[in-house]
Amino acid sequence: MTEQPLSEHSADVIVVGAGPAGSTTAYYLAKAGLDVLLLEKTAFPREKVCGDGLTPRATKQLVSMGIDISEEAGWLRNKGLRIIGGGVRLQLDWPDLASYPDYGLVRKRDDFDEQLARQAQKAGARLYERCNVGAPVIDDRTGRITGVNAKLGEEKTPVTFHAPLVVAADGNSTRLSLAMGLHRREDRPMGVAVRTYFTSPRHDDDYLESWLELWDRRGPQDRLLPGYGWIFGMGDGTSNVGLGILNSSSAFKELDWREVLKAWCASMPEDWGYTPENMTMPIRGAALPMAFNRQPHYTKGLLLVGDAGGMVNPFNGEGIAYAMESGQIAADVIVQAHARATPAQRELALNNYPKVLKETYGGYYTMGRAFVKLIGNPKVMKIATQRGLTHPLLMKFTLKMLANLTDPTGGDAMDRVINGLSKVAPKA
Repeated sequence: MTEQPLSEHSADVIVVGAGPAGSTTAYYLAKAGLDVLLLEKTAFPREKVCGDGLTPRATKQLVSMGIDISEEAGWLRNKGLRIIGGGVRLQLDWPDLASYPDYGLVRKRDDFDEQLARQAQKAGARLYERCNVGAPVIDDRTGRITGVNAKLGEEKTPVTFHAPLVVAADGNSTRLSLAMGLHRREDRPMGVAVRTYFTSPRHDDDYLESWLELWDRRGPQDRLLPGYGWIFGMGDGTSNVGLGILNSSSAFKELDWREVLKAWCASMPEDWGYTPENMTMPIRGAALPMAFNRQPHYTKGLLLVGDAGGMVNPFNGEGIAYAMESGQIAADVIVQAHARATPAQRELALNNYPKVLKETYGGYYTMGRAFVKLIGNPKVMKIATQRGLTHPLLMKFTLKMLANLTDPTGGDAMDRVINGLSKVAPKA
């Protein structure tokens, strides 16, 4: 492969990682007329560990990007959340809001991400697949990032890409952020998701299902674990079955979560089909970086979006909506900064990015961190499932709180309470 001219490797912005955060950022940047390089280390389609269930919050983002979310295009709609725990089974519809649609979606991640990346390409982003980004290019004089070194294609051809701004959308491991000296905050919650797929008659369920009690029944005594289980019908003959576990308890490190998932599936009714012979994929796991666990979100020419900036909602483990929203926010800030006349003015605009994020999510994530500490206590969890689930009105409020679904203005009393709490909570 011959070396291409430098202009092909230069842009206004480089986005590293073409997951939901990176592709959304690139889409909005390209739509605004900026020259953007979108660098993805693998080739599409590619698998990612995920529940595959999207709330109305994520659905809204897909609509904004012009993605065809019709059933004919392979999307399965869901009406709400079914919550199971404390011997109670409660079915809650997504709230009726002006700001969000009243349905969620299900889509496998192996082609979900590709759809977003192709949409960014259609808007004008230049996508490089099989582009493994290594060290940042740093200006010795200013300490700013001015590009990235990468290995391109199967031949692993060394290439250097240049841009005055770089967006780290490279997920939880975010090697780029680490290379720029941004380390994970140990005082923020971390989760793990493990999941697999089964052929199952429950594949066309039109509710996402969440099990609030996660029992480990393999020892002499049943043990309530910190986390929740999910069952999402995929509409294609399979169910995505998985667990989300929080690091707020001693069980987090000592248990083999793949074994816990197997044991949990074994406790299900046999006719659901969640048995080893029906498993269509190996059990895989991934980290869930929560509540702004890597900061600052902007420094020296580098912006963090999605999992790289720890945007996962600590209340429910949802990451895609926040990855896409943070991508849109970052793109908006970059577009405004790009139009400024002087470096000082551009920097002033860019430094607004962490402030907007904190204003948008800071208080809500602070409440989420308190929630994580609470549910890490099995006694609290037991009382919550046994008492809370018997009050449908309280559960409706809880659904709005957990899924972060409220109307910011003109909402009902529940919306006003949740929005008010988010406003007064510290925005750390």
